[in-house]
Amino acid sequence: MITKKIMINKELLIYQGKNWEIILKEDSKNETIWASQKQIAEIFDVNRPAITKHLFNIFGDEELDEKVVCSILEHTTQHWAIDWKKQITKTKFYNLDAIISVWYRVNSKKATQFRIWATKTLKEHITKGFTINKNRLQQNYEKFFKLLTDKIYIQLLKKKQQNCFILW
Repeated sequence: MITKKIMINKELLIYQGKNWEIILKEDSKNETIWASQKQIAEIFDVNRPAITKHLFNIFGDEELDEKVVCSILEHTTQHWAIDWKKQITKTKFYNLDAIISVWYRVNSKKATQFRIWATKTLKEHITKGFTINKNRLQQNYEKFFKLLTDKIYIQLLKKKQQNCFILW
C-alpha cells in the first residue's frame, strides 16, 4: 500500500511504502536521483530549515563535497505580482548521496524508521554477503535467471577444461 507519492521530476517518483521504505524509480542515465530541499523535507516530514542546517553541517564536516552532490537548475515560473511576466528561478537540487546523508541526521519518525530499515539491510548484507530486493528480483527475474545460468555455464566450461565432470 502506497501512502505517499512525491513528484521529483517527469522521470522520477518517490514512493513511501507501508513499511516506511522509500522506493525510488531510478535515473538510470546518471545512477542517482535529484531532489530540492523542499522535496527532501517532505520525504522526512520535517521543515525545510532542518534540511538546510543538516546540509550546511554535512558540507562543513567535509562528509560530502557540495560541488559534486549539488546542482543548480533554472526554471521559468509565473511572476508573483505581474500576470504577463515570467521569471527565472534558480533552485539547488541534491543527489542521492546528499539525501542519504541528511537521512542519517534528521530527527523525525520517518527518518528513524528509515535508519532502522537501513541498519537491518546493511547488517543482512554484511552477515550474508548479499542482500536481495524481492520486488526488483521479481521485476527482473528473466534477466537475473539468464545471468545466473550464464555464470553456471561458464563455471561448467572451466571445470570441463580441468577434466572435471559435474553431474546435475
